[in-house]
Amino acid sequence: MKERNSTAAISVKAPVIGLPRAMLYDRYEVLWKSFFSALGMKGIVSKPTNKAMIEAGSTLAIDEACLSTKIYLGHIQSLIGKCDYILVPRISNFGLHRNMCTKFESLYDVVCNVFRNTDQKFVAYNVDALQKIDEEKAFVDLGTALGYDRKTAQKAYKRAKRNESEDWKKKVHEEEALYKSQGIKVLIVAHSYVLGDAYIGQPVIDYLKGMEVTPIRADVVDRKEALKQSTKVSKTLKWELSRELMGSIQMHRDKVDGLILLSAFPCGPDSMVNEMIIRKFTGLPILNIVLDNQDGTAGLETRLESFTDILKLKKGVL
Repeated sequence: MKERNSTAAISVKAPVIGLPRAMLYDRYEVLWKSFFSALGMKGIVSKPTNKAMIEAGSTLAIDEACLSTKIYLGHIQSLIGKCDYILVPRISNFGLHRNMCTKFESLYDVVCNVFRNTDQKFVAYNVDALQKIDEEKAFVDLGTALGYDRKTAQKAYKRAKRNESEDWKKKVHEEEALYKSQGIKVLIVAHSYVLGDAYIGQPVIDYLKGMEVTPIRADVVDRKEALKQSTKVSKTLKWELSRELMGSIQMHRDKVDGLILLSAFPCGPDSMVNEMIIRKFTGLPILNIVLDNQDGTAGLETRLESFTDILKLKKGVL
């Protein structure tokens, strides 16, 4: 009997990283996928949000958690056991007066605690500019934690950052073109993890399109310019994502017929920021919608239809 060659090449399986399609996924999708791909890792993404995920996340979360957190936990659960690691980033701030909501700072600890009885491994990258940990250092540290050398991780990050920049410029260009379209235009002011969610955000966009209204995403904007413009509205607003949205409104207030403020219940920052928007941007019709995990959409559709009718009447097209 012929012996097997003991020196035969052994196939090494690439690590699999799970990416929950919630929270900051819509914002950092290209960066994350490009980074892990450059490292030779395989990425899998959870399926779009559905009712079952929300119910699962609601069971896992405390009652006071916002809807977006409940959705996130539902996505995490859907990935348990399907990958070697699940990415749960921790982002505290990008500098002075450039804070993230505290949920993004605590999310890794929350997830590790909720799923402590599983064998699932979680990895994080920590961005805290006030502690001299910028995004590049955070990603390089993540790469080394996964077993890669710093040079390889840095190269992967820079390639991913280029891909992200190119993709974002294209998206912003496409969104800016919508401001020049004919007919009723509505700026939807919502975080990317709300508006980009298939279950709670996308139906609003689809319904408006069905009403022959052009929905435009306030979050898809030149972020540096938006941050700059936001200071014309408030010099003390500290949340980075809220400042981007505020600046986007300031940049486009004369190019749209109305605003729709879309929030996930009970978002603390939005409860304050939306009130500021209503007070600061007088003269613009504004519809304030707070989404929860109720199944019915009839009430939401009625409010959207009434609002679009008001805009059409104001413009003389109804």
